[in-house]
Amino acid sequence: MQRVRILVFNAALGALDYRVPEGMKAVPGSIVVAPLGPRQIIGVVWEPESLEAAEVPESKLRPLVEVLPAPPLPAPLRRLIEWTADYYCAPMASVARMALASSAALRGGGTVTEYRLTGTEPARLTPQRLAALDALTGEQATIRELAATAGVSEGVLRGLVSAGALEPVTVDLDRPYPAAKPDFAVPELSPDQQAAADAFVAAVRERHFRPFLLDGVTGSGKTECYFEAVAEALRQGRQTLVLLPEIALTQNFLRRFEQRFGVPPVLWHSSVKSTERRRAWRAIASGEAQVVVGARSALFLPYANLGLIVIDEAHEISFKQDDGVRYNARDVAVIRAKFEAVPVILASATPALESMQLAENGTYERIELPDRFGGASLPSIEILDLREEQPERGRWLAPRLMKEIEARLERGEQSLLFLNRRGYAPLTLCRSCGHRFQCPNCTAWLVEHRFSRRLACHHCGHEVPVPELCPECGEADCLVACGPGVERIADEVRDLLPAARIAQATSDTLNTPERIADFVTAAEEGAIDVIVGTQLVTKGYHFPQLTLVGVVDADLGLEGGDLRAGERTYQQIAQVAGRAGRAQKPGQVLIQTRHPEAAVIAALAAGDRDAFYEAETQGRRDAGAPPFGRWAAIIVSSEHEAEAREAARMIGGSRPAHPDIAILGPAPAPLSLLRGRYRYRLLINARRSAQLQKVLREWLGPLQFPRGVRVGIDVDPYSFV
Repeated sequence: MQRVRILVFNAALGALDYRVPEGMKAVPGSIVVAPLGPRQIIGVVWEPESLEAAEVPESKLRPLVEVLPAPPLPAPLRRLIEWTADYYCAPMASVARMALASSAALRGGGTVTEYRLTGTEPARLTPQRLAALDALTGEQATIRELAATAGVSEGVLRGLVSAGALEPVTVDLDRPYPAAKPDFAVPELSPDQQAAADAFVAAVRERHFRPFLLDGVTGSGKTECYFEAVAEALRQGRQTLVLLPEIALTQNFLRRFEQRFGVPPVLWHSSVKSTERRRAWRAIASGEAQVVVGARSALFLPYANLGLIVIDEAHEISFKQDDGVRYNARDVAVIRAKFEAVPVILASATPALESMQLAENGTYERIELPDRFGGASLPSIEILDLREEQPERGRWLAPRLMKEIEARLERGEQSLLFLNRRGYAPLTLCRSCGHRFQCPNCTAWLVEHRFSRRLACHHCGHEVPVPELCPECGEADCLVACGPGVERIADEVRDLLPAARIAQATSDTLNTPERIADFVTAAEEGAIDVIVGTQLVTKGYHFPQLTLVGVVDADLGLEGGDLRAGERTYQQIAQVAGRAGRAQKPGQVLIQTRHPEAAVIAALAAGDRDAFYEAETQGRRDAGAPPFGRWAAIIVSSEHEAEAREAARMIGGSRPAHPDIAILGPAPAPLSLLRGRYRYRLLINARRSAQLQKVLREWLGPLQFPRGVRVGIDVDPYSFV
C-alpha cells in the first residue's frame, strides 16, 4: 500500500496522511482531492520528511478520491513554499495556496460562454441599461464579470442579452498564446547597454543561479538590456518571469514588449478576468506561456521550465505584501532563482539600500548604466526654499514654479507636478466649531475628493457624501479644506493657466488598463500640457515633450517616523525627476521644500547619490537596522480595544531574554484603529547572528489568545503604522 502525506489548505489542520488507491499515481507535487469527514478537499502531495503529521495506523487511512489533471507542483516551487513559510513565520498552507491561484484551472480544458456588445441599441433604455452600454464598450467577459465592471446587477445584463444588445461568445479555455519572436525587432544598443546585455545573455546560457543588480540612471535603457536576456531564454525554449510593482505600469510595458517581440506577454495580476487567469495558469504550468509579466503574486505560479527572473523597479515598496503572508517579492524572487538555478536581474535607477549592500559585498553582480540612452542628458535640479519663495496666500505653488510651467506651455512642452497625496485635501473641518471629519473605522481623517464629491478613507475605503451642514454644529457652508491634494493643485493650475490642458494621474483616475492606455496616448500625442500626479507617475513612463518636473512638497515623505523615510523620499523624488528631459530637449526639476538642509534634499540638489547612500548606510549600521541587523514586528488586533491591549500585554509579558535581540513595546500602533480593529505593535531588533524566526516561534507558539484576537508576524517590515 502506498501512503502519502498531503498539505491541505487549512492552517489549523496541518498535514494529513492518506492511502493511494491501486492504479492511481500520486507523486510529490500532485494536486489531489481527498476526503475529510463528509467533505472533499484539495491538497498537494508532499515529501513526508518535510511535513509533520499525526501518526495514523495504515488500517485507518482513507483513500484519495482523485489526482487532478494538472501538472504536479515542481520540486523547486515546493522548496520555495517551505522557505517562504519558514522565513516569514507563515503557515505553509497559506503560502501554497498562492501557487494554486486559479482553482478552476485544476480541472482541465473546456469552454466558457462570454458576452460582448453587438452594437444594437435595445428598444427600452433604462438608466441602468444606458450605464451598462457605456461601461462595456470593448469588453468581453462572463455575465458576472461584466456586471462588476458596469456596476449593475446581472439581471440588467440578462435583459440586454434578451434585447439583442449583448451576444454570447464561446471561448476555448485553453486556446494557445501566440509565440513571441526573439529576433522580431532587435534594437541597436549603446556600448554600455551591449556589455550589460551580453552579461545577461551569457548567464541565461549558463543555466546557473546568478543575481544581478542592474543599476542605471532613469532613461538609460535598462529594459532594452534585459529584453536581450528574455530573447535568449525564448531561443532556448525556457520561460521568463518579469515582476512589475504596479498594475499601472503594465500597459506601457506591454506596448514596449510587443514592439520588441511581436506579441504581448502573458499577464498575471488582480485585474485579469477569471477565464484569462485560468488560461494563463494552465499555460504556465504546461510550459506553453513563454513570458509572464505580473504583480508579486505571479512569483508563486508553477512554471514548468523557468529560465530567467526579472524584477523591474526593484526598489519599490509595493513588492512587500502587508497582509496575509507578509513577504517581500523582491527577496523571495532571488530565493526562487536560487532554487530554480537561473539568473535573476534586479533593475532600478534607485536601488534599495539592502540591494546596494549585497552588491557591495559581492553577493550581487552590479552592472551600471551611468548615462541616458541616445545622448539625452540628466535634468538640472534646483531647490525652491518655500521659506524664501512663498506661494501666494491660499496657493501651494511658488511663483517661480508657475512661471516655468507657463514658459513650457508657450513652447508647446509638458510639465509634471508631483504630490503623493490623492484627493483635494487631506483634512476637512468646520470653521465654526472645529469639527474634523474622521473615519469611523480607522484612526485617519477623511480625505475630500471634489471630483466625486465624496469624503473617503484611503485605508479602509469608507466613503460618505460631502455634507451640506456640519454634523456637529449644524452650520451651513462652513467646511474648510486644509492642505493640498492633487485635485487642489490641478485646480490651482487651472485658475492661473486657464488655457492649459490638465490631466490628473492617480489610482482614482487611472484605475483600469483602458484609462491608463488613454492617458499614455494623450500624453505622447501632446494632448496634455500639465500632468498632476501621485507616485503612480514617478516611474516607467517616457514622454518626449515633458521637460519640467515640479515636486510640490518634498517634505511630505519625511513625516511620520518611518525608519526608511529618507531612502524612500530620495527614491521617489529621483524617480519622478527622471521623467524630465528624456529625449532631445533638456529637463529641469524644481523641488519645493521648507527643509533644504535635510540630507535627502541636499543630496538630490547636489546630484550626489553616493553621498546619500553612504550616510544612510552609516546610520543603519549604527542603529543595527537592515541590512546590518534584523527587524520584525508583531501586530495584535481585535474589534475590542481592551481585548487587543490585554493580548499585547500577554505577549510583552512573556518576552524572551536574548542577548542578541531587543524587544520594544507593546504600544498602540500609530494607526491604532484600522478597518474597525484596534491595533497594538511590538518591534523586534535583532543582530544578524540571532535565529530570529526560531525565537519568534518559540515565544508565540505556546500562547493562547481569545477567538477575536489576530496576531500577525511581519519579518523585515516596511510599514510601521
